[in-house]
Amino acid sequence: MTTRLRLSNCGLSAGKRARLHRILYKHGLGNGTALFLPYDQGLEHGPRDFFADPIAGDPRYIIRLALEGGFNGIAIQIGLAEKFYWDYAGEVPLILKLNGKTDIPSDARALSPVHASVEDAVRLGADAVGYTLYVGSPAQEEDFAQYRVVRQEAQRLGMPLIVWAYPRGEAIERKGGKDSFYAVHYAARVASELGADVVKVNFPHPEKHTAVPADYAIDFSSQDAIDAVVRAANRTMVLVSGGSRASDEVMFEKAQESMSAGATGLIFGRNVWQRDHEESLKFVDRLRQILAKYPTP
Repeated sequence: MTTRLRLSNCGLSAGKRARLHRILYKHGLGNGTALFLPYDQGLEHGPRDFFADPIAGDPRYIIRLALEGGFNGIAIQIGLAEKFYWDYAGEVPLILKLNGKTDIPSDARALSPVHASVEDAVRLGADAVGYTLYVGSPAQEEDFAQYRVVRQEAQRLGMPLIVWAYPRGEAIERKGGKDSFYAVHYAARVASELGADVVKVNFPHPEKHTAVPADYAIDFSSQDAIDAVVRAANRTMVLVSGGSRASDEVMFEKAQESMSAGATGLIFGRNVWQRDHEESLKFVDRLRQILAKYPTP
């Protein structure tokens, strides 16, 4: 088992450390691990993601689910934060997503425009902000430029910055795809190099070998791959995404391997709220049992 990264080793300002301490030790299991509920898919994918369980289209239901499930925080866009979060402010930490896009255009030149500010997050009582960075996109010059402004504002205001480090773009698709070990490994390193406090990554698929660099075109186990991804993040805490809905067995194995690799926690959305209410809570309870085995003093 890899040693988990502690807040004291992350090079954080006092404000960032205080907010992350609140998230990790005052909510959820309170043991330094994290379980987040992302709910930005309505913008990113459209309402189709709610077809599996239509009540999930109601933000009030999702925030209540985060409370009932004992999550460390919920990630939402500014419109939902302004209209719904005030009912639950202080009861569950808010991660305000600062950028987002629709999935209508092609991802060949992916860019996620900024539509909220770190000051908005402070006004709303958020404990962190989220930024989607499309690693490898041909639009990376513009992406890096708007990210730099967000990073500087987060540093000035003492707000933890969580980077959704997502490989995207035509070059990525030609080199193994967005969830290949090569792409996810590279994305984790990029987030660390660019000053993220926490990085959200997809679980890597080392079996995706097509046209990847030779170093990645050999046999790695999934545990080898996620171990390397967490190491690549260095002193940036790692959250592993749940991605599309999958079977319980697949998700629990993903969670176990991620935590064994030294990840700080999990950020599972569709795999939680695309289930009916009772099934969601049972699923979350199993995730909490896994997290309980990996406390960070």
